[in-house]
Amino acid sequence: MISTEIASIVFACVFGGALLGMFLRVYIPEHHLSEGSKDVIKLGMGLIATMTALVLGLVIATAKNSYDTQADAVKHTAAKVLLLDRVLSNYGPETKEARELLRRIVANRVEAIWPEDRSQRVSLDAPEAVFAAQQIEAWIVQLSPQNDAQRRLQSQALQISSEIMETRWLILGGRGSSIPVPFLVVVVFWLTIIFGSFGLFAPRNATVVAVLFLCALSVAGSIFLILEMDRPFEGLMRISSAPLRYTLSHLGQ
Repeated sequence: MISTEIASIVFACVFGGALLGMFLRVYIPEHHLSEGSKDVIKLGMGLIATMTALVLGLVIATAKNSYDTQADAVKHTAAKVLLLDRVLSNYGPETKEARELLRRIVANRVEAIWPEDRSQRVSLDAPEAVFAAQQIEAWIVQLSPQNDAQRRLQSQALQISSEIMETRWLILGGRGSSIPVPFLVVVVFWLTIIFGSFGLFAPRNATVVAVLFLCALSVAGSIFLILEMDRPFEGLMRISSAPLRYTLSHLGQ
């Protein structure tokens, strides 16, 4: 289920809770809404609101941390790929094929992960990319250094290649959702109760309904942003492709 659909469900639950509270007020006996009862209800809602703020803050922090980790991994990969190309270039002309293959891999990955047509499905895991990367590593191993400088460059190239593969597995391993579904369900349930209490004590007029509508919309918007950060390679808040595109423009030079 995409972020927009989940945010719409959250909005329906929260705003529906407010409308339900306004509807139920007509049927609740007056002595149940005495000043003492209202104080107890407000105290309980204050407790729930505090817990909601704490859990929502934890979910936001988790999603932001996951997003930043993936963004840093992309930047790290871009830097390492460019460094590998420079090392192979310094080694000598015998690395030309490996450098050309490296450029094709990066170009294909950029197109697969950041397609021009946003309706296209994002493809992070590509077996052919793994095979090509292993082929580059095999070529590096098969090089025959003629001096100490080339031996040092070969060793450095192998190390960088291993680091690139390690980062790739880090990105793929972090694709799963970082937001536990029970957390989200509990937060939405609490928000629905809170808005229900708002509707219970609110006067029934258009201004109040409009304010509750905007508040529910804001809450749904915050959930939408959290879910978007949890999908860093899809949706509206995608990780920028600029680092890899910069790397691609400088490969082979």
